Amino acid sequence: MRVDIFDFDLPEASIALRPAEPRDAARLLVVEPGRDFADRAIRDLPNLLRPGDALVFNDTRVIPARLHGIRTRPGAPGQRTEIMLHMREAPDRWRAFARPAKRLAPGDDLTFGHTAEGMACEGGTLRAKVEEKAEAGEIVLAFEVSGPVLDERIAALGELPLPPYIAGKRPTDSRDVGDYQTVYAREPGAVAAPTAGLHFSDSLLAAIDGAGLARHHLTLHVGAGTFLPVKADDTEGHRMHSEIGHLDAATAEALNRTRDAGGRIVAVGTTAMRLLESAAGEDGRIAAFSGPTDIFITPGYRFRAVDALVTNFHLPRSTLFMLVSAFSGLETMRAAYAHAIATGYRFYSYGDASLLFPAAPGDAA
Repeated sequence: MRVDIFDFDLPEASIALRPAEPRDAARLLVVEPGRDFADRAIRDLPNLLRPGDALVFNDTRVIPARLHGIRTRPGAPGQRTEIMLHMREAPDRWRAFARPAKRLAPGDDLTFGHTAEGMACEGGTLRAKVEEKAEAGEIVLAFEVSGPVLDERIAALGELPLPPYIAGKRPTDSRDVGDYQTVYAREPGAVAAPTAGLHFSDSLLAAIDGAGLARHHLTLHVGAGTFLPVKADDTEGHRMHSEIGHLDAATAEALNRTRDAGGRIVAVGTTAMRLLESAAGEDGRIAAFSGPTDIFITPGYRFRAVDALVTNFHLPRSTLFMLVSAFSGLETMRAAYAHAIATGYRFYSYGDASLLFPAAPGDAA
């Protein structure tokens, strides 16, 4: 499928640089194929669903995954290097993207928290060795420490990895530490927030409970691959990076009971949707899941587990716009995004939200 069919004109002014305040003040566009769009607010969500429906939230917690360091190599001067961790492979190993990647090679040593002048930062230093080098600037790092000790050192030396569409326009600051984390985040490991969840406040969660809606959690550690542009001309040529997810058996069974009773499963965010679809069988039954998933959803995909989706507005030619087009139909989403741009909805991580319902079978292509 050609990537250019997922392109559209997005004004720079439509990309939000700060979230709505309070977070549940965001707008919500309701998209139900075959019906007129409805302009609502995220606070209306409990009234837009039915008692007995179940919302599924991704409880991953964003870590300060951007590290600045110095490459050291015998007989060569120190080289400043920026690392973006994106998937943990072992207690002491992370897969990461590096800049500049061309100057790194397996066997190189990296020191984080250490300046080119040899001065250690206040948080100390952390050392790692480049074990592997792959395409597109991807490397595997073996750190000198592991487990919780490594987590503590990364927390002390790392920076919050705001998306490049925001970070390129303003520096990360203390407000982002709270803004770029969901109120229910509890499992550290993501390098990007599950941004649909950023709209939910404690009071909105209480309203959801009061409306007779169930709430469940899964974990998908969002990787830095979510920031990567699709460079291929055809979707067949794009490789999704794997992300680690966990869905326990009790939650899977509770969701199956929801469907058996006539309720709908509502994914809060594309990350929750991707893990639910990874965990579902051909018959739509959801099973426990633990491990990596690189599921890539484009038009023509048959959804098995999710009946509705709460998600933000995504960028042109992105894998996420492909996913929502697969769910609600490409022409429907083109029209919905044109409406959103014309009426001032804010896009991407800190932007507004949409509530999407599926296209009729055969209409999503």
